[in-house]
Amino acid sequence: MSKNLVIVESPTKVKSISKYLGPNYTVTSSKGHIRDLSTKGKFGFGVDIENHFKPDYVTIKGKKKVIDELKKEAKNVSTIYLATDPDREGEAIAWHIYDVLGLKDSEYKRVLFSEITKKGVTDGIKNAGKIDRDLVNSQETRRILDRIIGFRLSKLIQSKTDGTSAGRVQSVALKLIVDKEREIQAFNPKEYWTITASFKDFEAELFEHKHKKIEIPNELEANKILEKLSNAFEIEDVTKKEKQKSSKAPFTTSTMQQEASSKLKFGARKTMNVAQKLYEGIDLENETVGLITYMRTDSIRLADEFVSETYKFIETKYGEKYVGRIKISKKTENVQDAHEAIRPTSIQRTPESVKAYLKDDEYKLYRLIYYRALASLMRDAKVEGTTVILNNNDYQFKATGQVIVFDGYLKAYKDYEDTKNDELPPLDTYQSKVIVSNDITKEQHFTQPPARYTEAKLIKEMDELGIGRPSTYATIMENIKNRGYVNLIDKKFVPTDIGFEVTDKLQEYFNHIINVEYTAGMETDLDKIAEGKEVWYEVLDKFYKDFETSVEEALEKMPKKEAKETGEMCPECGHPLVIRKGKYGEFVACSNFPKCKYIKNEPREEKIICDCQIAMMVKLLKNEAVKGKSFMDAIIIQNVRRLIGICLQAKNVLNVEVCLQRKKVR
Repeated sequence: MSKNLVIVESPTKVKSISKYLGPNYTVTSSKGHIRDLSTKGKFGFGVDIENHFKPDYVTIKGKKKVIDELKKEAKNVSTIYLATDPDREGEAIAWHIYDVLGLKDSEYKRVLFSEITKKGVTDGIKNAGKIDRDLVNSQETRRILDRIIGFRLSKLIQSKTDGTSAGRVQSVALKLIVDKEREIQAFNPKEYWTITASFKDFEAELFEHKHKKIEIPNELEANKILEKLSNAFEIEDVTKKEKQKSSKAPFTTSTMQQEASSKLKFGARKTMNVAQKLYEGIDLENETVGLITYMRTDSIRLADEFVSETYKFIETKYGEKYVGRIKISKKTENVQDAHEAIRPTSIQRTPESVKAYLKDDEYKLYRLIYYRALASLMRDAKVEGTTVILNNNDYQFKATGQVIVFDGYLKAYKDYEDTKNDELPPLDTYQSKVIVSNDITKEQHFTQPPARYTEAKLIKEMDELGIGRPSTYATIMENIKNRGYVNLIDKKFVPTDIGFEVTDKLQEYFNHIINVEYTAGMETDLDKIAEGKEVWYEVLDKFYKDFETSVEEALEKMPKKEAKETGEMCPECGHPLVIRKGKYGEFVACSNFPKCKYIKNEPREEKIICDCQIAMMVKLLKNEAVKGKSFMDAIIIQNVRRLIGICLQAKNVLNVEVCLQRKKVR
């Protein structure tokens, strides 16, 4: 009974943590979530609405064996350490394990590993506490909210539009993209001209007339100005000003995703997957160690020990004059400060020293994280900016330049920040005070519409608006792409017709819920639940009463989109044939349904291919379908889903929906 059991989420952590804790600890994994809401009860929500939204949990498919193994391991140990990830979701998983194992408070401890290093693990065990039920309530409230909105709105969207799903945060993200596209469509470009004087080492642009801002609306005006100019320019003023250029704070989840997108061309999903590997542990020459701290965080805080170690590193490597100061966050709302910013677990493990043990993508992301954290603690760079004003017949031209006089943090971060010397000649020393241009030219321009969202810009916008959690941004963007709501063109989000349609329908009936302010406000409520300042089921009750009223109104009043006619007539009743949307794609059927149940057949050779697939599916279902579930419900099993994909991807193959109806299998 002297052994202790440590339960983590990810199997990849087991190896490294086992080494750190030694023989008195057995380390095992829950392999992620073990339970989820059932689909029982009203609308399949898996909650008892009338009983304070009491959730009904079921074991996730395939996790019974994991739970049985956890129960077996838990029988003969003195203490169980629940060491799931150090965030709200990890807290909820810890509670589910606690509940499934039937633990007493005296039998377990909650452990937070902010980094998978020997010190991080031993400190976590030493400072173990209990499950924070407020955090659990917050996470479970989020899950119930997403279930209610997702189930009800998705069903509505499927029945009334060509869309397939809607969601609490997903639909707001889509609205941002649609609103931006409408701004672009409504934009009217405005013509303007610029006049530039070219000199041997620099250029100057016209910006004032008699020291008042000037605009040149057309070529006629540009020509009039050119007629008044000579090649001789008087040096009217030379101003030099030294400016401080500060490094950015260490990464949060959101800023890491943004920078990885713009600097490394990583998608949000790829960034999080690579960061997860760096956090969980990398096999180095003599140890397995996590290279970065936990990668889901809103905080820019750095541990005192890391700061002290890094200051010494900077002084040794670059010199005392490069030692800077800690960055302080100005953002306070919706910040989960349970752990630090994303940083290397040791500043001594330089990217170059571990490169041989990393895959290319792992090295690139680790290098970015490492130098961002290092630069954040280095001194500001100093830049001397020079502004020159030139006068030509009462027309003022301006030239600007800059020189880096002290590189500061750029010494380490120059690969990721474009700061160049753009030196002007020493015009303040010219005795004649007159310089002659080589040429003066005019150029036509047009004002540009707002830029579409890139992945990085959308992440930044959502983060600044307080929509959702940064850890969910990758999933949100994947959803709107996979549902056909947006296309990615030149790495920018462009809404499709379906994206416009779904957004417009939701705004017509749910504009009070599917908007930035409401969604951000809900995040604040979830934070208050986490802090014990709000009762979770009261927040749900207030939301649900308003939401369900809107859903019922939309179901009644929102017109159903008419099915598209094919131009053919039904051979059985003479009504037009239309393209219908089934659960697995489109098929052609009679518009007089349900009176006429005609479905268009395809050529025999195509039918053979699809019937073969269906026969295989039926065979699988007889062996694997859950008792009491319909055929349509049972096809969610993985093997059947794979076969459906094969069927749908085959050229001109008969649609699965048609096959199911022809077989009359229900």
